[in-house]
Parts: sequence; C-alpha cells; structure tokens
Amino acid sequence: MNGVLAILEYRGGWNRMSWEALAAGQALAAQLNQPLMAAVAGANLDEAMADLAAKPLARAFAVRHPLLGEYTADGFTAAFEQLIRALDPALALFPHTYQVRDFAPCLAMRFGQTLIADAIAIGVDSGQPVFVRQLLQGKLNADYRHAGAGPCFVSIQAGAFRADALAGEPSGARCAVEEFAPRIEASQIRSQPGERFRESAQTVDLSAASLIVAVGRGIKEQANLPVVEELARALGAELAASRPICDNGWLPMEGQVGSSGQTVSPKVYIAVGISGAIQHLVGMKGSKAIIAINKDESAPIFEVADYGIVGDLFEVAPALTAAVRKVKGG
Repeated sequence: MNGVLAILEYRGGWNRMSWEALAAGQALAAQLNQPLMAAVAGANLDEAMADLAAKPLARAFAVRHPLLGEYTADGFTAAFEQLIRALDPALALFPHTYQVRDFAPCLAMRFGQTLIADAIAIGVDSGQPVFVRQLLQGKLNADYRHAGAGPCFVSIQAGAFRADALAGEPSGARCAVEEFAPRIEASQIRSQPGERFRESAQTVDLSAASLIVAVGRGIKEQANLPVVEELARALGAELAASRPICDNGWLPMEGQVGSSGQTVSPKVYIAVGISGAIQHLVGMKGSKAIIAINKDESAPIFEVADYGIVGDLFEVAPALTAAVRKVKGG
C-alpha cells in the first residue's frame, strides 16, 4: 500500500470542507513521506478537474460515470471501492460532510475496516498515523490508530484544518488528471435521488465567514442585542450566537455555533459575553484568531482566546464599535 488518497466532494461546486481535508492529507503525506492523491466522482467534472490540476498532488482522478451524475450511496460506494482497490492507498481521507457520513462507513466495511470519523488532529508516532477524536461533546480527546491490513479510512472535522494552509507547488507545475471509469450497472443503484435540500434564502453559512462576532448569555436579554449587532455591522462581520441565545429565540437557530450548531473557522472570531462551555468551544476553536470579551476573568473562553478583554461588554462593545467606525471614517 502506498499513498494518501483524499476523496473530495463536488456537486456542481466544491464543498469548502474538501480543501480542508486536502490540507490534512497534504500534512499527513508529508509526515509519512507518501504521495498525495485526490479523487472526485460525478458525471460532469471538467471544472472540478481543472481545479485539482492546480493543486499539489501526485495524481488526480476523475471518477466519471453517467450514474454518478446525482449522488447515491450505492453508486459512490461502488465507484470508490473500485478506485481504492486499483490504487491500494495506505489511507483514504474524507471531509466529514453529510454525504460522506452517508456512504463512507459502508465503503470502509467493504474493506473490513471501520471509518475513524470526525478527526480533529493527525499526528505520526513511530511512523504510524495517530488520529484524534473528541468524545462526550468535546470533554475528552481520544487517540486512534489503524491496526491490521487494508487501507485506513478517516474523515476530517470541519475547521480542524485550514484550507488556506494548502501549499502549492513552488514551480507552478500542474498535476496530470487521470480518468477512472468504474463499472456500475443501473441495477446496483437501489435508491433514486430526490430534489436536493435547499436552505432558506435567509440562512447564513457561517462556515464560509471570515469574520464572526458571536454573542452569549452575557447579553442578558434580547433587547440588548443591538449592542453586539452594531459591532458586527461596523466590522462587516456575520453575527452568531451560543446555544442559549438561539434556544430563547433571540436569534435564528442557523446562527448557532457549537456541537449542536455550526462548526466555524474564520480568520477572526469575537466572542462577546460567552463563557466558553465546551459545547461552544467545539464549534469555534479552529478559528485563526479568537478575541474574548467577558467580565469574568476565570471564564473558560480565555483559555482558548488569543486576545482577551476582561470587562463589561456593555462598555467594551460600544467602545470597539466607535473605534472601528472612526478608523473606517464613518
């Protein structure tokens, strides 16, 4: 077995978590001194493969078949099983998307393996990869190692690796794209794809935001939310919240960050009046820079913050808003 194979998700456009998984694969392949490969399945993949050709890959595969035009667990499992048997990689990495959760466990079982799901970190010990998973809603971390023959199957948690950490080739060389045509019959597809789920037009994809201002129960009541909304507006940031705010109906549920909400990894995450319960930290600890505002100097949020302000949010937030507007000239 040789190489790290990243199996990515493309459905008329890239799932941003694909690049995070590819960044994880690049880091792992470098530590193991193994080649990095990538594959994507579908029927119309020309744009996808043009993107992959520019990535730092040893090989890129277009797993192309008419029956893969719409996602089905049966079709994707059969197609990727054939690719993995042909390549015999040491590891198969996936982004931990809803689609991957649907078919990857079945794919792993085809090889007598278990999917190590939702890994938050990868290390190497004695030449063998070690995968870190969180247990009990992030209260504990556990190390997992692959044992036995056959490829190792791992999915990567959203935000655990940064897509912008994906390094390109210094020479600008382009990876050669290879076609892989799986043998699939219509009789193998036991389900028919329905209409794709479409989120409400008002829903904000916090996972794609580069700047987030999040508010917690320190805001005390809904009438005080404009204090934080003004800060977010001045910064041009997306507004998010911890679970109590959304449970109370003060902000929409799609704005919740945490283990039961969205996982985010912005360039800057400003936590206003958030104490830092582990359920919230799970969803935002991958942020590049974390700024915490809380009047309790012992609040757990300060343990993960890069910058902390111990003070009353009702004094600090308006002062920051005024300072931002002054810098912006308005």
